[in-house]
Amino acid sequence: MSNAYPSISGQFLINGEWVRGAKVTDVTNPAILTEVVGQVTLCSKDDVKQAIDAAEQAFPAWASTSAEKRAELVKEASKHLAPIIEQTVPLFVRENGKPQVEAKKDLLRCVEIMSQGAEALVKWWQPESIPGGQMVQLRRRPRGVTAVISPWNSPMILTFKRVIPAILAGNTVVVKPATDCPLTVLATLKVVAEHLPPGVINIVTGSGALVGEQICGDPRVRTIAFTGSTETGKRIMSMSSGTVKKLYMELGGNDPALILPDAVLDEVAMQRIRMGILRAAGQVCSAIKRVYVHESRYEEFMGKLTREFGRMIVGNGMQPDAMMGPINNKAQYDYVTGLIERTKQEGAGVETLGIKLDEESWNQGYFLLPSIATGVNQSSELVRAEQFGPIIPVLTYSDLDEVIAMANDTEFGLRASVWTADQQLAESFADRLDAGAVFFNNHTIFQDLHYDFPGLKESGLSRETQMCGIDLFADTYGFAN
Repeated sequence: MSNAYPSISGQFLINGEWVRGAKVTDVTNPAILTEVVGQVTLCSKDDVKQAIDAAEQAFPAWASTSAEKRAELVKEASKHLAPIIEQTVPLFVRENGKPQVEAKKDLLRCVEIMSQGAEALVKWWQPESIPGGQMVQLRRRPRGVTAVISPWNSPMILTFKRVIPAILAGNTVVVKPATDCPLTVLATLKVVAEHLPPGVINIVTGSGALVGEQICGDPRVRTIAFTGSTETGKRIMSMSSGTVKKLYMELGGNDPALILPDAVLDEVAMQRIRMGILRAAGQVCSAIKRVYVHESRYEEFMGKLTREFGRMIVGNGMQPDAMMGPINNKAQYDYVTGLIERTKQEGAGVETLGIKLDEESWNQGYFLLPSIATGVNQSSELVRAEQFGPIIPVLTYSDLDEVIAMANDTEFGLRASVWTADQQLAESFADRLDAGAVFFNNHTIFQDLHYDFPGLKESGLSRETQMCGIDLFADTYGFAN
């Protein structure tokens, strides 16, 4: 466990000072509900105001700091974060639930975000001349106070991918971690903040409604980067409209996987499909949430998917053999179990598979074995919803135009995948699918930090596609004669 951890439990950060709040609540282990991992402060409106005050006051000096110096400080911070990753993994597992392997990958990715962002900044920040008769330069400047509101399902990557580009661009930030999983964010950002001037990073915790509303209504906050549900995103858009804030939103998804008649369903492909569905117990915005299989391949696909699900070992993420951990919190556990029950009541077949790692402690946490639902249709709740849990509906189709229409029949448009032996056919499908990114014989994430494509329709706003996302947090302006 990180040495930074004990000093941040129940505290939040304003202007370089860690403060213990007047009201705290427990953060519990979703694998062992009786285990209190730490505490989180329920910040007041005044706490949030003070955090924004600190960010506003720190902004002029930080904005005028050279890009070279900002990059140097962030890179130095990354060198101090890297050595504590290994000892921070248990804290992350205990508050989030994901297995140790997944937790460590997420934490290492945060260090990578810092080092790559710092490397990219200096060259990108230089003025860019536009060829032509008139002298025109594209120049960049920071925008001001930035709010980063991060989720509980993947809090580390999705916090660092917003905070680090924002501060590299010369902004100051107010971070609002999820109340169900804030401790690792606090512990790691503590290390980062120690290498930056006071007020560049401020952290407030607690109620999404209270903290979020205060942030959205404050005219000094110029940018909000939010990752979470579409409904909450709509609420933030509404509350932010009065001051026309810049918004970045990575919202919900209902990703389809299209299994075409010529798909190669070998062991590698089936493992990729299984991980695309069950990574982090399905609690991933860009997880596969619907599978459409050509009727000629249905029996083969079901046999192989059933076998893959049957191999999944579910248990406490601290146990090395666990391949999938628990659902993170009670609200989500209740939603997923209720959705499964309603799916059964509709007459669908739900086959529950997998292996309980520890039968005796199973009921002590929010554990669910993975399930496959058949006999559902396009209008079924399980097909329409973002289930965010380890259950997947499998549907059949007979015509390629039909399956594209079925895949696009949703308000979401985050990711999609096409499984076929024909890359040209997959590319033609990608042109027709409503998705911010389409994967060919895979359903994963972009390994290169320079590329991340949030969704279409109600799955998001803005594109984080250049220089590790730094451009999202800077204003580009023209300078001309």
